[in-house]
Amino acid sequence: MPKISLKAANMPQSPIRKLVPFAEKAKKDGKKVYHLNIGQPDIETPETLLNAIKNFAPKVVEYSHSAGIESYRKKLVTYYNRYNIALDYSNIMITTGGSEAIEIAMMTCLNEGDEVIIPEPFYANYNGFSTQANVVVKPIRSYIETGFALPPITEFEKLISSKTKAIMICNPGNPTGYLYSREELNSLKEIVKKHDLFLFSDEVYREFCYDGKEYISVMHLDGIENNVVMLDSVSKRYSACGARIGAMISKNKEVMEAALKFGQARLSPPTFGQVASEAAIDTPDSYFEKVKTEYVSRRDFVVKALNEMDGVFCTKPSGAFYCIARLPIDNADKFCQWLLEEFNFNNQTVMLAPATGFYSTANAGLNEVRLAYVLNLTDLKNAMQSLSEALKVYPGRKVKAKEAVA
Repeated sequence: MPKISLKAANMPQSPIRKLVPFAEKAKKDGKKVYHLNIGQPDIETPETLLNAIKNFAPKVVEYSHSAGIESYRKKLVTYYNRYNIALDYSNIMITTGGSEAIEIAMMTCLNEGDEVIIPEPFYANYNGFSTQANVVVKPIRSYIETGFALPPITEFEKLISSKTKAIMICNPGNPTGYLYSREELNSLKEIVKKHDLFLFSDEVYREFCYDGKEYISVMHLDGIENNVVMLDSVSKRYSACGARIGAMISKNKEVMEAALKFGQARLSPPTFGQVASEAAIDTPDSYFEKVKTEYVSRRDFVVKALNEMDGVFCTKPSGAFYCIARLPIDNADKFCQWLLEEFNFNNQTVMLAPATGFYSTANAGLNEVRLAYVLNLTDLKNAMQSLSEALKVYPGRKVKAKEAVA
């Protein structure tokens, strides 16, 4: 039998989705599973978007321009202007989800074997995208004790070699919820200028910044306009994950012209999704105000509940809708599978994402999990109660000295 490619063999599984078969089995066995493993909000998609789909009735569903529908790109310019990001529509290429934006950015800007420095833990699929592009991720560790703040620039300098071509960040962050400060981004700007690197920034959660903290885009950094590539998506902004519409954005004309060749190779992004996303730009501010208030309530509840559990530690994130918690367990992958296979509390259990998949460093995150607080408060209360009870009886619980004496 013919063998699959080395690239396919080396392609990492998604830590967010790999436990799905166990969740499906648990449901078939009659358990209620609370999904905190995936960033699929239960927030209703705005009517502006849904009505555009209902009212779109073309005689023929045609290909769009490979860079995306022009009217949508022009309207996106007005959207970014709200955040003091000045663009021309030619700076924007619409993609099939933010995932394709990242893939095309890597293939456009990096050669095989080039290195990209990424603060970890990071969105798990960055590992997959780098495998597809045959580029090397050089992780730089951030720590839960500091809330996953940007590591010192001196640590970045230690990783830079002749093969280093880019730095990549997610702001606000998935999986940590960390929001980079202006000072942190300015320090990145200096190292990008010094070594003439690309700076990729995944900014799909910009709508969700909390506690009065300011969203700063890499597009606000003066002097590195040709180094910056911003990556975006409508999935989280409008709770429209299935629309599969993203964007790759840069003022570097050479980058955008080259990226379009990849765009042409895949023909065009989805027409229905673009029509819906263009209409969604008219979503009123009241929608986002309500959503932010809801996420703050969910965050505050989940973080408080986690820190009240014996042996658990979780810092309060300032953005997105994720947090990472350190648990008193031996192995996050084993624990998350055990929750689905063997545990239930009142016939309920919770599905989490083991944090190991959000690190590139081997054996990192073994006692950490990512939680997405994307469910309503009633479900979150049940999920936290299930988790609390699970930690009391998990066979691989790390016993503290005072517990052992007791």
